[in-house]
Amino acid sequence: MNIPNKMTATEAVKLIKSNDRVLIQGGSATPQALIKAMVARAPELRNVELVHLHTEGACGYTAPELRESFHTNAFFIGGNVRKMVGDTVDYIPVFLSEIPSLFRQGYMDLDVVLVNVSPPDKHGFCSLGVSVDIVISGIEQGKKVIAQINSRMPRTFGDAQIHLKHFDACVVVEEEIYEMSFVEPSDLEKAIGKNIAEIIDDGATLQMGIGGIPNAVLTFLHNHKNLGIHTEMFSEGIVDLVKNGVVNGSKKKTNPYKIVSGFAMGTRRLYDFMDDNPEIEMNDIAYVNDTSVIRQNPKVTAINSAIEVDLTGQICADSIGQRMFSGVGGQMDFMRGAALSEGGKPICAITSTTGKGISKITPMLKVGAGVVTTRAHARFVATEYGIAELFGRNLKQRAQALRDIAHPDHREELDKAIFDRFGSSLMIK
Repeated sequence: MNIPNKMTATEAVKLIKSNDRVLIQGGSATPQALIKAMVARAPELRNVELVHLHTEGACGYTAPELRESFHTNAFFIGGNVRKMVGDTVDYIPVFLSEIPSLFRQGYMDLDVVLVNVSPPDKHGFCSLGVSVDIVISGIEQGKKVIAQINSRMPRTFGDAQIHLKHFDACVVVEEEIYEMSFVEPSDLEKAIGKNIAEIIDDGATLQMGIGGIPNAVLTFLHNHKNLGIHTEMFSEGIVDLVKNGVVNGSKKKTNPYKIVSGFAMGTRRLYDFMDDNPEIEMNDIAYVNDTSVIRQNPKVTAINSAIEVDLTGQICADSIGQRMFSGVGGQMDFMRGAALSEGGKPICAITSTTGKGISKITPMLKVGAGVVTTRAHARFVATEYGIAELFGRNLKQRAQALRDIAHPDHREELDKAIFDRFGSSLMIK
């Protein structure tokens, strides 16, 4: 098929001007050819604002020596830009579900949008592949859209289909999309995964992120039945569950029999599974993470992580004290959606200690730590030592339940903190 506005990456990024705001597609779909060409233009550009979720791969635009050319406002902080937060990178706290409204309601005008898409089909439709999330709203509102047309991008459905006519410049590449290797869960993560799997009901709709604990949970679900997936992101662990019939979506009320997500990260095996697969719908994150949509599904079980949890149930998931580490993301979208779902279970899953042996269950959060999930929203907290159920419990009871799933080496310290705060009316085991 003839591709209109076809040009080199160097020619395409000339559409970016000084003082522009540029949205970059993120996750595994980060368009590296376009980013590298944009960075090469740094001597010609001034005060270009870049906005994105977490990206993967090279991010030369954050280099200190290019601060006059580029500055980044991240909606979620990835590992590749973390060290530059406070210098060339700033963070915008916002629920993932509400980022599209920043574009659609005029809070953030977009001059240019950089995307990584599949080749067009016979009708001229490309696919946003593994990352639709906030990008579809950006394409709708952006003044100029530059597409990296990539033969390695899987073709997905849902809101992912974009016609060539929407692109002001097209750059044909063959570029591997980022792969996140499956890492075997540790013994601690397996223990947490087993604890969580035991409270997941047949017919549940799952939301889970990426990493050792979600992977561990998935390995313990092979005897479950009729599970569904409605999640902001998914990873490799669901592939075998789909192939074995454990995940079939038959009990879902919204998008039954479909795997619904905003973005995906994994290895080529996952991307090949997604390619041209009508069972998978990659959708606008304003829909995927809408609490009113999430709650319609039965027994929504949301599994999210945290940096620390205090004895009243306040969950910090975005910062280490005053230092920003990641972001709000979609945690609250799904924690609340799961709580409102009939039979739903919002779960915060953590190892009891950090790698340095510091307790993640603490008398109080560090100074400056951000509360992502409030104590009123927290319902289940899981560690390798069990699950604390907090809903309907008063502050004293919550403290005791959380103390009981803390690492044994830290329970005496927590006992003292509980006594100091609540007095002798609390029974200490």
